[in-house]
Amino acid sequence: MTSITVTAAVLSDVGLPAPYAQSQPLRLRQLQLDAPGRGELLVKVGAAGLCHSDLSVIDGSRPRPLPMVLGHEAAGRVIAIGADVDGFAVGDQVVFSFVPTCGHCAPCASGRPALCEPGAAANTAGSLLGGERRWQLTDAPGAGSRPHHHLGVSAFAEATVVSARSAVKVDADLPAEIAALFGCAVMTGVGAAVNTARVQPGDSVAVFGLGGVGLAALLGARAAGAYPLIAVDVLPSKLALARELGATHVVAAGEDAVAQIRAITAGGAQTTIETVGSEVVLGQAYAATRRGGTTVTAGLPHPGRMFSVPAVSLVAEERTVKGSYMGSAVPSRDIPRFVAMYRAGLLPVDRLLTHRLRLDEINAGFDRLARGEAVRQVVVFD
Repeated sequence: MTSITVTAAVLSDVGLPAPYAQSQPLRLRQLQLDAPGRGELLVKVGAAGLCHSDLSVIDGSRPRPLPMVLGHEAAGRVIAIGADVDGFAVGDQVVFSFVPTCGHCAPCASGRPALCEPGAAANTAGSLLGGERRWQLTDAPGAGSRPHHHLGVSAFAEATVVSARSAVKVDADLPAEIAALFGCAVMTGVGAAVNTARVQPGDSVAVFGLGGVGLAALLGARAAGAYPLIAVDVLPSKLALARELGATHVVAAGEDAVAQIRAITAGGAQTTIETVGSEVVLGQAYAATRRGGTTVTAGLPHPGRMFSVPAVSLVAEERTVKGSYMGSAVPSRDIPRFVAMYRAGLLPVDRLLTHRLRLDEINAGFDRLARGEAVRQVVVFD
């Protein structure tokens, strides 16, 4: 097949002032999208979620090469298949994974594809796994230049080309706006609870930050049988939603949050999960963890921020601090597994979806996300 023309949201400048509805950091541009190459898929995007990882590129706290077509949490339908691709057919619905997995490097071979080394290198470079960039701007400014891919996905577009290693086939009848959530919020949050923390029935768990990832972590901990299950956030509306989703206790974030958690759990939670991306909140989560317990961080703070703990506590209290990237997931295993849990009523992830948007509303959506007024917003394509 030949290339096609698509409309996509392109970021060319970072650090523009809020409100984004006025400064318009994401501009809708016309691009040529190449046909899929060897090992690649062309996918018509059905729905794409707005995530803090996108916002951190927009505000400049996570530098990426520009210009770039943003968006990494999404689902769509395969419309063309490149050479040497097995396991996919035209018409399949797929969820994207934001780390393409080569399957051969040391982390992949040891069952840790979230740490895939070629995948990480491609994501840093803003290319697909094979090193290619499949976009080409057709309008000024920059006509003829090739924008970068965001985390191998670039889902804020009517269609996108991805490595087949970035796609996982899911049920065809799953609504796209629900399927999209499994690509980041659910995989990252539920995975942090069940893969990284390995929450067991009866474990006390406290979740710091109740965005999409935090509430997904709450759902994962609840499905695993956590008790008590404590939700921490600054916004009463999110604490109320956490109650509805199974939190046994809610705590308003603040100076006495740690003391409240330690009182509820008689000394600290067995597991705390931090999803805010703040070294200050991570310190609070560590302080709220009991002796012998585990502190899991799934947030992404600014690269320049540092986190410190009393060094003696690691030994004298046998404490563990664990990072959780992409929920320590194996996407081909965990995305279908989490979808099955959703269908069984164990993970009501549809409750995370608070707003449906058009692509031309995307900047206003990031304003809403920055203000904490949404859990998960999804751009829905026709």
